[in-house]
Amino acid sequence: MNDGSAAVKPVDSRHSQPRGGRPRIGLALGGGAARGWAHIGALEVLVEAGFAPQVIAGTSIGAVVGGCYAAGKLDELKAFATGLTKRRVVGLMDFHIGGAGLISGGKLKRLLERDLADMRLEDLQQRFVAISTELGTGHEIWLTHGPLIEALRASYALPGIFDPVKLGGRWLMDGALVNPVPVTAARALGADIVICINLNNDLAGRGTVIQNHGSEPDVEPAEELVPELEVRPSSHWFTGITGAARRVRNLVGRASENRPGLAGVMIDAFNITQDRISRSRLAGDPPDVMLGPRLGRVGLFDFHRAEETIALGRQAAERALDEIEAVVAANYLPAG
Repeated sequence: MNDGSAAVKPVDSRHSQPRGGRPRIGLALGGGAARGWAHIGALEVLVEAGFAPQVIAGTSIGAVVGGCYAAGKLDELKAFATGLTKRRVVGLMDFHIGGAGLISGGKLKRLLERDLADMRLEDLQQRFVAISTELGTGHEIWLTHGPLIEALRASYALPGIFDPVKLGGRWLMDGALVNPVPVTAARALGADIVICINLNNDLAGRGTVIQNHGSEPDVEPAEELVPELEVRPSSHWFTGITGAARRVRNLVGRASENRPGLAGVMIDAFNITQDRISRSRLAGDPPDVMLGPRLGRVGLFDFHRAEETIALGRQAAERALDEIEAVVAANYLPAG
């Protein structure tokens, strides 16, 4: 197919290995925004230990890290990530009005073009697929050929944050909506064993069923009275500032009342959704080895904490090396 849809091309000879000997290793890199820097550390350990993947499937930030690795640009991505500060992160957010998301994504695209310009999915060093979701239909789209940068943008286009990306006549958005940890895609591209990195592992098991809960509303505390400030005609700028402050307070919530704001609700909803979808997909097609970095204290938008997050990814991979070695040894393929 030439529309960039979910069709997967057969494994070609450039990425094949003899059918005897060591199994082909596939890596499924999950979505999770800033937590995805952990993929960098995990990949480094796997390569150092001799378990470099020949097949990579990535969703959202997993597609970014996996695509950069397959393009031979992981070191450049690591240098970029570890150089981020809170101020630089804010500077990359090109907010706009009238789009389908808060951020147009133009600045991030230009950053990707610096190292990935003119690269195509089918020409990468490893077999690679980026997972995306079609707006409207909810189709899971496997991007296996075409410009690498556009595939990455389509895979990380978080609804409400980034504008969707139109490719091959389809409007595409974040692949984590349908497949947060793409084990199935890695197997389909020819992996004999699949290692997955689940960035939401710390959330697993927290949700349960509350079977008998009342619906009586809580008594809301009285609204705190704030004395009105005298604003003189010459200080209209101050009126604007105080109004903006109130809007920010409502966005993040009111700590004194433990009341959630818009940002908190969106982040929590995303966490819960990723946890439930991940559990369902991994139960249906479990990986051979799952790495679960301990990322519970890393927020979705803590991009400035890359060094810490990369270290947590390394630790998760190091803990799993014995298991990976055993799985690889048990899956050696007969010659012929």
